[in-house]
Amino acid sequence: MFFLRSNYTHPEFRRGFNDMLGVSPGIAAWGLMTGVAMVKSGMSTVEALFMALTVFAGSSQLAAVPLLIAGAPMWVILVTGFCVNLRFVVFSAHMRPYLMHLPRWQRLVTGYLSADLTYVLFVKQFQHPATDDAGRTAQMAYLAGNGGINWFSWTVSSVLGVVLANFVPTSWGLGFAGILALVGMMASLATSRLRWVSAGVAGAAGVAAFALPLKLNILVAIAVAVTVCLLLDKRPDTSHPPHHPPKDPA
Repeated sequence: MFFLRSNYTHPEFRRGFNDMLGVSPGIAAWGLMTGVAMVKSGMSTVEALFMALTVFAGSSQLAAVPLLIAGAPMWVILVTGFCVNLRFVVFSAHMRPYLMHLPRWQRLVTGYLSADLTYVLFVKQFQHPATDDAGRTAQMAYLAGNGGINWFSWTVSSVLGVVLANFVPTSWGLGFAGILALVGMMASLATSRLRWVSAGVAGAAGVAAFALPLKLNILVAIAVAVTVCLLLDKRPDTSHPPHHPPKDPA
């Protein structure tokens, strides 16, 4: 998408680029430590480089690496990665009206480039899908600039981490910079009581189940938060009394 002339020559491309540029150092630090962790987990340099260049899913990579080190069964690793990335089903469903006018290959590329901060910044900038060609072009240009720098920051830093794995100790904790950037941006989406509840429930469940082996507390946190929020979302809204129209005096 960021190689299309209609995107990179549009003013919104630069705006999207600049918006993501502010948090890209945190993403880069996170990607660097992910590259280091892949090598430290026992993956060969070729395997780690291949994963860094093809897999654009930082959270699931970080969740899978400790499981690889622990020798967890493959099904546990796959289920963990699947559950960690379930949020992208919600992201893609929300962004569907923005993208359905695009050719399939562009939608596939957009899906690959979708990331947490890309989604957050995009929906904050464009709260509703455009209804005209000029608006759609502006939205896609912003998304291309936004997603382009995000992908570049992550991929380049991951490759650098793989190459420099023997010189960058994991004790530096640089990956925490990416977590801070992610938490800060995601917190801005907590605009409703249910979203605050989901975050609190997930955090509490993850801490309560921390002692479980193979990082299963991640799966527990996701399952508990989703279940609680689904139950709460189905409850009838009693905050406003029902409105009854006045009776006709006739």
